[in-house]
Amino acid sequence: MITTRKITLNPITRLEGHGKVTIHLDAAGEVQEARFHITQFRGYERFCYGRPFEEMPIITQRICGICPVSHQLASAKACDAILGVDIPPAAKALRVLEHMGQYIQSHALHFFYLASPDLLLGWDADPAERNVVGVIGKYPELAMKGIRMRKFGQEIIKALGGKKVHPAFAVAGGVTNSLSETDRSKLLEGFPEAYATCHAGIELIRNWLQDHWEEVKRFANFSSHYAGLVDSNGCPDMYDGKLRLTRHDGKVIKEFDPADYLAFIGEHVEPWSYLKFPFFKPQGYPKGCYRVGPLARLNIADSMSTPKADEEFQYFRKLSENGLHGCTLLYHYARLIEALNCLERAEQLLRDDRICSRDIRYTGQPVNEEGVGVVEAPRGTLIHHYQVDSYGAIRNVNLIVATGHNNIAMNRSVQLVAQEYIHNGRVQEGLLNRVEGAIRCYDPCLSCSTHAFGQMLLGIQIYGADGGLLAEMRRE
Repeated sequence: MITTRKITLNPITRLEGHGKVTIHLDAAGEVQEARFHITQFRGYERFCYGRPFEEMPIITQRICGICPVSHQLASAKACDAILGVDIPPAAKALRVLEHMGQYIQSHALHFFYLASPDLLLGWDADPAERNVVGVIGKYPELAMKGIRMRKFGQEIIKALGGKKVHPAFAVAGGVTNSLSETDRSKLLEGFPEAYATCHAGIELIRNWLQDHWEEVKRFANFSSHYAGLVDSNGCPDMYDGKLRLTRHDGKVIKEFDPADYLAFIGEHVEPWSYLKFPFFKPQGYPKGCYRVGPLARLNIADSMSTPKADEEFQYFRKLSENGLHGCTLLYHYARLIEALNCLERAEQLLRDDRICSRDIRYTGQPVNEEGVGVVEAPRGTLIHHYQVDSYGAIRNVNLIVATGHNNIAMNRSVQLVAQEYIHNGRVQEGLLNRVEGAIRCYDPCLSCSTHAFGQMLLGIQIYGADGGLLAEMRRE
């Protein structure tokens, strides 16, 4: 006799790319298991074989239209290692500036476009209104601020790479062009408004967390490890640094050169998802679960590298004390603290006269047969690892993206939220939106791990214990 039924959400909405969730209920209507499936296959590693390594920063940034800069920078760093060069200081500063623009636009996109409908309109709002268009209708001033903040980040990218998406900028040995004084002055004019918008977002999420604190404490709050790059002062470093892994209580487990990642990170495969499941090797799968991204970077940090962000970080740290480091909904708050940090860092770089230097690239022949490039993408740690032959042609590629690092944690979050809100077989759209919301906290970029095209529809099917279809809902 069939004693279970299944709920399918396909695809998940308000995130980048395509995925689905299946929730398995027992005969009493309680959640037995919930899984987050990545349903399309990616093949970037394979079709890069044979390409000249210098082409990789251009090829791999096409993995995604949301975070192409992060892929370009990780790729360029891997290529630097193959060349065996330390790039000129001005080139590094320009790369970091481009990366700050990437963070500003990406974090603004997620918070104001994708997360805010749940925060401002509510989990149970009409799905037809619970989207960015609904936010624009009810909160037009805030929505416009979010749009302009994202645009500001994109303008930084465009000033360096010529366009907002898939810029041609970071290359093996440095960058392609310097920053003009005109563009520098124009960008500096945009900071007051960007700071104001960021603080408005911080005030919004602070108030929301306070008003919903009991739910925050229950919502996918679980123990895990955390990982991210840190500088010599223990501050999150989005471009460089050591890779630090901490326990849930903040104790450092390991801090190592990210080029040695293979000694510490393994990848598990499950038959029901095309996305691999990275884990901390010494503890095995799935016990070696760790999280990356904004929440993880703040959890591993000793402080932030800029004053305004560090002040907000101290408040965040007090908020997350007493075992609350694992509150998944705190990703939204952490994301805005990072946006503030990146605004400050970008302004510091632009106010330094050396940012307009023309000493921006070293060239040469490959001297090493492999190179590893690691950066902190907005969604977490991004690893590019290339091996080349004696002519510099790619013979092996390994990419581990942030969404992959978080795969075990996202599945755990989905199951915890489903178990919290679905009981006695009673399933409402707002409850399922909370399950989706658990995934949205991580801001997964599924195009970084999958590649698909087509119309985004959402279908939910509920099956009875006898296997018959009880109900079906569709969201166009």
